[in-house]
Amino acid sequence: MKIAIIYDMIYPFNVGGGEARNYLLAKELISRGHEVHFFGAKLWKGKNVINYEGIILHGVYRSKKLYKSGRRSYNEPLVFALKLLKHLFRENFDIVDCTAFPFFHVFTCKLYSIFKRKPLILTWHEVWNDYWTYYIGFKGYFAKIIERMVSNLSNNHIVVSERTKKRLLMINRKAKINVVPNALKLELIDSAKPIKEKFDLIYCGRLLPHKNVDLIIKTVRLLTEEFPNIKCLIIGKGPEKKKLIFLAKKIGVEKNIVFKNFLATEKEVYSHMKSSKIFVFPSILEGFGIVVIEAMACGLPIIGISHKWNASEDVINENKAGFIVNLSAEEIAKKIVYLLRRKVTYNKFVGNNVLKAQKYNIDTIVRKIEKIYEKLI
Repeated sequence: MKIAIIYDMIYPFNVGGGEARNYLLAKELISRGHEVHFFGAKLWKGKNVINYEGIILHGVYRSKKLYKSGRRSYNEPLVFALKLLKHLFRENFDIVDCTAFPFFHVFTCKLYSIFKRKPLILTWHEVWNDYWTYYIGFKGYFAKIIERMVSNLSNNHIVVSERTKKRLLMINRKAKINVVPNALKLELIDSAKPIKEKFDLIYCGRLLPHKNVDLIIKTVRLLTEEFPNIKCLIIGKGPEKKKLIFLAKKIGVEKNIVFKNFLATEKEVYSHMKSSKIFVFPSILEGFGIVVIEAMACGLPIIGISHKWNASEDVINENKAGFIVNLSAEEIAKKIVYLLRRKVTYNKFVGNNVLKAQKYNIDTIVRKIEKIYEKLI
């Protein structure tokens, strides 16, 4: 099969859960004899179309500013959708797998699907619906309408979790939905060795408001009363970073917290995870939370947040991978203290998590997606 995967951001030039999922899927599909093309922002130097590790990358536009005032800009998705018309129609694909967010490019993919008579699949990592008004106020009503319109542009949908499926059915009751979770390259994780520097706590992900990384910093402040030398590693980039560094200094825990940008390779991230004890994930908006299963595979107990928008809560609960608490630094701190004090309980989580992560191996996941593609062709 000749497959087009459409998303404005491309891994490893931009790091995120959706980008990582697409990259891992593409690599495995290529190993199974398929041809895979990515269409997105040109985040590399040189030619617009390049071969990167067997994936054909099409640089559709130049990304200038992905975030504006801490939020995704409106202009870039529009530019991407318009310029995608010319780039996409140059090629003939057997199937188009289009990540639904940030919406506008889905209309372009629909046109391609109609004129080329090729199947279109929409992949949903998250369905925002009522989150839109929380995110951008009254403007969110218009975003909700667009999201609903987009959900009706194809009869074929892939979602990464049962909770995301339920949320998609809220805006499109007739949607035909396949649930396929995110995947791991377990061989890569197994080959990663811990670094020498040790940490008690670790977070890895974008530094955005809904990730609530400030709660981790406040939690560390509480923990210093009993564990004055506690160490926390925060890996990530994003518009909240300066605020978070300032907060750490303001409340006097700058010596307890290390900030690092996204690391050069996934293997480096796994090495840092394996040098840590507990993964703290206070996000309230996740369609799945791929970093949760990565932390599981590295043997870390996980502390997550109970929230209607947070599907990673289900991943943690279903796998008995850690604790779910309310959005509170005090509650997060209590569970961390509990784990640090009880080695037997801690070790049970470690063994359980490594074992349960096996079911997310990419070999199993890609076979499910491959079958979905084949049925539509």
